[in-house]
Formats: sequence, C-alpha cells, structure tokens
Amino acid sequence: MLIRFIIGRTDPDSGRRQGLFQALGELRDSGRVLAHDHARLWSITDWFGENLRVPTRFSLSSAPHRKAQAICWFRDSARRHIARMWEVETILRDYGVDVLVIRTRKPGYVVYQDEHQVAAYPFADTRA
Repeated sequence: MLIRFIIGRTDPDSGRRQGLFQALGELRDSGRVLAHDHARLWSITDWFGENLRVPTRFSLSSAPHRKAQAICWFRDSARRHIARMWEVETILRDYGVDVLVIRTRKPGYVVYQDEHQVAAYPFADTRA
C-alpha cells in the first residue's frame, strides 16, 4: 500500500493536488509562522533532507525539458517518514491548511522508486 499526503491546491506541473512538501515550504517561508513552529518546520525539512532521497525522475519521457508530472507516494513500510508527515499535517492544520491522506495500490506508471517512496505518473483512475 502507498500513502500520499495532499492539500486542496492543484500543482501546475502534475495537474494533481499538491503534496505536503510544497505546502510546508510555502508556510515556512510565508512569514506568518510562530517562532517555535518555524523551528519545527526547519527541523522536519532538515530531517527529510537527510533521510529521503529526491527522486531522480518525474517524467515518463527521458527527453530533456520534459514535463514533470509524476507524483510521490510513501511506501507504507516507511513508518518514520510517515510519522514525520503527520507532524507536518498537525502544523499545517494549526495554520488553516486542510490535509487529506489517500492510499492506493495502483499509483500509476512508476518512474522512480526507492526503499521509502515511489514516484509515478498517475493512471486516469488514480485518486491523487
């Protein structure tokens, strides 16, 4: 099973709802975050920087300048990563950002994967 944390805003590249990393960065840099939450957001960002690889591919095509339309999902075995995402969810909720958690077994055409995550170009019927 794969897990994805999303917000209501649509990503212009993928055409799907944005994930929490985008929302986290926007909130962290917004200037409206209280000091203790700001420190927590940076701590979480640093933790993911050290413990989660950035996918090397987000497109079905290997051609240069291709549109990045793949979206990322956590493997349900990535328990520490998912626990940290729940921390992000709590902070975002405190600032009025609604978060939805979705699950799937069919993320789409997989373009990248590692032990913690899968990046996939969604099938037409993939809820993302």
